[in-house]
Amino acid sequence: MSALTFLPALDHPELLAAPVAAAMERLPADVAARIEVAAVDPALADTAAFCEAYGQSLDISANCLVVQGTRGTDTRTAACLALATTRLDVNGAVRKLLDARKATFAPMDAAVSETRMEYGGITPLGIPSDWRLLLDARVAALPRAVVGAGIRGAKPFLPGEVLASLPSAEVVDGLAKPVA
Repeated sequence: MSALTFLPALDHPELLAAPVAAAMERLPADVAARIEVAAVDPALADTAAFCEAYGQSLDISANCLVVQGTRGTDTRTAACLALATTRLDVNGAVRKLLDARKATFAPMDAAVSETRMEYGGITPLGIPSDWRLLLDARVAALPRAVVGAGIRGAKPFLPGEVLASLPSAEVVDGLAKPVA
């Protein structure tokens, strides 16, 4: 098991994608001060590998998934944050929240291009301002969550209430379902 060194995120923008660092700079100082970041091996950035290598629990790991909902020619995009121990309810809760006839995960190239973040590191911090941020209530309730840094080489750690306070964040009960 590898050790993590937790550092104040605002003091280490080199461990964050540019839009993530910029979003953190815009947060109130007392909120931003509650976010730590740790460098990780990019080859171990995927949730299961990260948790195993660094002794972290899947119960605090939150995955950010980009979903597109369509109705006719209108497409709505949302970043959805759910625990690694759950499965995002794309065709139920997310589709209804987006008022869409069909909801699907955004193509990887589009998600990476629009967020300006690396695949496997996409995070709700710094998403495009016209996207909705749908946050499963279980994530918002965590005293400490781990999310992506916008790059595969780091992981921010922060309270769920900080995630719930992000601009455009909507805390949703039942956004994800426990994995059986």
